[in-house]
This record gives sequence, structure tokens and C-alpha cells, in this order.
Amino acid sequence: MITIIAGTNRKGSSTKKIAIEYKKLLAEKNVEAKLLALDEIEVFVRNDVFETMENEYIKSADKFIFIMPEYNGSFPGILKLMIDNSDVANVWHNKKALLTGVSSGRAGNMRGMEHFTGSLLHIKVTVHPNRLPISSVHNVLDDAGIIIDASVIKTIQTQLEEFLNF
Repeated sequence: MITIIAGTNRKGSSTKKIAIEYKKLLAEKNVEAKLLALDEIEVFVRNDVFETMENEYIKSADKFIFIMPEYNGSFPGILKLMIDNSDVANVWHNKKALLTGVSSGRAGNMRGMEHFTGSLLHIKVTVHPNRLPISSVHNVLDDAGIIIDASVIKTIQTQLEEFLNF
């Protein structure tokens, strides 16, 4: 099972819109995926709600797709906090991840994906080498949050095919 993690707690984010699009593209390939949106769950405290989320979305997954925005030249602290509050050895070790960066600027969170790759490798998560930066995300999505750039869709399709075989 694949869990897609929209790695920000900001409401109405482009990150979540891109994550929803990934889920749709996987569904078109008949691949089951769950969406864990960090704007919908409290991750500040390890409690029963957190542990339920951890079991349903993290422990049960074999692979993860992280969609994460650029925050101050890196990845969001809320994403790091979610991992820090988790039972790392029991839920993350020996799994696989795919990274997509989202930014309104031109670099598509390249630096943040590099930083996050180091953190994932430290907790024994293998990262697929095809990390996708989506730059100028406001030009990629329409008002309804649908990806309208055909080249971005094609690139995501390629990335997903590679990851499914990873």
C-alpha cells in the first residue's frame, strides 16, 4: 500500500492539491493509495489520535509519496515533527519513498528535497532517485486544483511508473 503525504499543515495549499492529483493518477493505474494530509491531523502530540493515524497511514504502508512545499529553503517543520513523534523503528524502517517538491518559485524545492532525503535515509527509508521539483506551481494548477500542464502530468506519470517498479 502507498501513502501519499501532503507535507504541510497550511489549509488550501497547492501541496495538498498536487497530492490529490497523485492519488487520482494512481487510481487510474488501479493502485491503492491513501492520502495523509497534515492539515487534517494534529501531529504535535503523540496521543491516541496520532497513534491511530500512524497505524492506518504509516505502519500499514510499504511506500510513501511525499509532496512537500519549500519553506525557507527546506521542508516544513510539521513534516519533521510528524516523523519525530512517530515510532520510527516500527513504522518507517526499510520502506521506500518518492519525493516531489512544490514551490511558487523556480527551484521546486530542490534544496528541501535534498535535506529531506538525508533525514529519510537516516531512518532507513530508501529514496527513489527521481525526485520531481514542481516550480511555479500556480502556473501548473487551474482554479479547481487540477494539473493543467501536460508536460508536468507526463513527468509525474513517468515518475510514478518508475516508483511502482522500485
